[in-house]
Amino acid sequence: MTALNELKKKLRAGQVYRRKDLARWSNAVDRHLKQLLEEGRLEKVSGGVYMVPRDTRYGKAPASPTKLVEAFLGDDRFLMVSPNAYNGLGVGTTQLYNEPVVYNHKRHGHFNLDGRPYDFRRRMTFPSKATAEFLLVDLLHNLDHLPEDKNEVLPRVLARAQEMDPARLSKAVRDFDSARARRQLQLVMAA
Repeated sequence: MTALNELKKKLRAGQVYRRKDLARWSNAVDRHLKQLLEEGRLEKVSGGVYMVPRDTRYGKAPASPTKLVEAFLGDDRFLMVSPNAYNGLGVGTTQLYNEPVVYNHKRHGHFNLDGRPYDFRRRMTFPSKATAEFLLVDLLHNLDHLPEDKNEVLPRVLARAQEMDPARLSKAVRDFDSARARRQLQLVMAA
């Protein structure tokens, strides 16, 4: 059996691979990548990142965003948050966003993965999952960059903060390490 066929056996539909992952199974990784791309067995997602498309009855399905980000970072320590989640806080935000924010330890900047935009932000600390308290602090931190009316949203955010558990909210502020959010929330907690 040829080396290319051996490599094909290792590939799983819907999975995302880095070039270095594929190099473990190939003695001529660049040539094999080129052949697999030409055959349509692989799709290039980003520089050095490839996806094995999944066939569905509607056509080829993309890999999950979590798998894309994990392969792109080469790390599973990240938090992916959509600013759309702010709308669930009940503070009057209504905008819809197409670009998820990925808090991580490695990359910073705007990147397209498989044709979809992602905003990577490097942070020292972030929770393993987005809590309401974290989302509120994140909203406060990003409020100047959102197309929402700050004068309407800010009083609602501060009122919502007063309804939350102060210990969990303080932990979210510490985890986020945002001076702007800390100042605004200190005013609320003092009231």
